Amino acid sequence: MTVTIYDVARESGVSMATVSRVVNNNPNVKPQTRKKVFDAIEKLGYRPNAVARGLASKKTTTVGVVIPDISNTIFSEVARGVEDIANMYRYNIILCNSDKKKEKEIQVINTLLEKQVDGLLFMGGTVTEDHIHAFKTASVPIVLCGTKEESENIPSVDIDHEKAAFDAVQALLNEGHRDIALIGGNFKDLAKGFARYQGYIKAIEDAGLTVNEDLIQVGNFRYDSGLEKMKYFLESNQNVTAVFAVTDEMAIGAIHAIQDAGLKVPEDISVISVDNIRMASMVRPLLTTVAQPMYDIGAVSMRLLTKLMVNEEIEQSQIILPHELIQRNSVKRLT
Repeated sequence: MTVTIYDVARESGVSMATVSRVVNNNPNVKPQTRKKVFDAIEKLGYRPNAVARGLASKKTTTVGVVIPDISNTIFSEVARGVEDIANMYRYNIILCNSDKKKEKEIQVINTLLEKQVDGLLFMGGTVTEDHIHAFKTASVPIVLCGTKEESENIPSVDIDHEKAAFDAVQALLNEGHRDIALIGGNFKDLAKGFARYQGYIKAIEDAGLTVNEDLIQVGNFRYDSGLEKMKYFLESNQNVTAVFAVTDEMAIGAIHAIQDAGLKVPEDISVISVDNIRMASMVRPLLTTVAQPMYDIGAVSMRLLTKLMVNEEIEQSQIILPHELIQRNSVKRLT
């Protein structure tokens, strides 16, 4: 049978109110009484009922985290930053995978809110009107983590994806490349797919070049689509000297497609991307990429949420973290 607070009180010879004060670290308990209660707790194997405590205090010290794809190393690194800060501020995490499906995201959001979480972190792609409606019905703070919505009414932490893509393409232009292909992501994903596409377009146009639509292919951010789209460029005999893939996963797929065709990176085709996942420093050649601070995005998002949950004053609700170009071995200067 489940051990209750009544059992602990009877075993230790004190009131239930005293047991409650000990469990909740109330300082107004004599040391000898505290020891008696802890001895009884250990003997009986008592575990406080978090649900009951939450109902009494209207706080569950629990945060819901919606993650698009837990198998993606980007999101796992962000989640690690979230968890470290949550532990620091004594919050527990309920992590839910949404498989990048809008319907499941809405379902998970509602389920977490029903579980009376104290706050919600949402990692995902495009924030739609359906998402906003679900957020508006919530009575707890919500922070967008690694994404944002157009009106900027919901607190968010992210990088400037358009500028990150611009800097990646600019790096290729600075090395003398002009025929630069794009392996993009879903344009419906405004935060990453479309924003990084816009960065590519802006860099090409700012260099005084004309955008060649034949050098643009759209994938799904993952390795297989990078492999497939690079094969298309090679088989269509496009005059490509460099490729900008909007994610490292697609860039690695592109590198392997180039190598499978008997060509070399960067001697024949240069490759650059955005993200800086661990695999970027494991693939050969090492991948030149624009790093987004994934751990920091998670950590800063969680810290912002902790402030909102206790009504602490915040200086800004839309936080843009810096990115950095990591020069490795996949880009060659044209002579």
